[in-house]
Amino acid sequence: MNIQKNNKPSLLITGANGLLGQKLVKRLLEKKTFNVIATGRGACRLPREWEGFAYASMDITNKANVLEVFQQYTPEVVIHGAAMTNVDECETSQEACYQQNVAAVANIIIAAEKSNSYLVHVSTDFIFDGEGGPYSEEAVPLPINYYGETKLQAEALIRQSKLNWGIARTVLVYGISHDMSRSNIVLWVKKSLEEGKELQLVDDQWRTPTLAEDLAEGCILMAEKRAKGVFNISGDELLTPYDMAIQTAEFFELDKTKINKTDSSAFKQTAKRPMKTGFVIQKAKDQLKFKPKSFKEGIEILAKQLNLAH
Repeated sequence: MNIQKNNKPSLLITGANGLLGQKLVKRLLEKKTFNVIATGRGACRLPREWEGFAYASMDITNKANVLEVFQQYTPEVVIHGAAMTNVDECETSQEACYQQNVAAVANIIIAAEKSNSYLVHVSTDFIFDGEGGPYSEEAVPLPINYYGETKLQAEALIRQSKLNWGIARTVLVYGISHDMSRSNIVLWVKKSLEEGKELQLVDDQWRTPTLAEDLAEGCILMAEKRAKGVFNISGDELLTPYDMAIQTAEFFELDKTKINKTDSSAFKQTAKRPMKTGFVIQKAKDQLKFKPKSFKEGIEILAKQLNLAH
């Protein structure tokens, strides 16, 4: 998988085997504006039929490894999507979380400064306490769990760096990875209702759910424009998990009477969750011409992908 010599700028992706990484590689190969260097821990898990990109195994927590890969490819642009994102696991395994979400970002910054790369860093709505959502880019962060704390620390490192940088903050990303390795609320609700199960979904937590393809597109728009500063890249509709489940049931014509409303007090979770986040995305619309899909359009895209996967 070698990149041809041409005049296109090179773009390196971290976490290329993950959901966002897969969508980034696919979209960049379609657009043909960059030479794509996909990186991930271990072997390449991207579809074999995809062509026209290079793959390098890179452990972001290993500084020497990161420097070596950056030295080999000297990317002009980096999209850093790799992170530890399981919120409860971050709470119980804080050292691992710190290594992947903070120390790793320090490694990426050092390497990116050496190769003079523009960096798009993916961040999260969980840097906020959920008392005042939906949030604009100027809102004051106050994390209430360790995951959010590490993501905020990473943002601070980037702001203090000498890099040309953009931060893409996002919310509740859903989508289908090509190997179906990850579930999401749409797939879970569909499968559960098809099996005739009763579901309990909270109606007191609010998010602006983001289709993985839309997040990838937003990051690429930032990369193309070398957009500076913070951009909220998320869906545009403020929904509760209950709302999302109802929309999913309606789309697949499943029995929505089996979906019951509950509130957060019914669930015991290790890490605290912010109650109402969601983002105001006007800046991304105006400056990047970012146009996210509605949740219903997102479900439709997933439905098509499911049919192709079968």
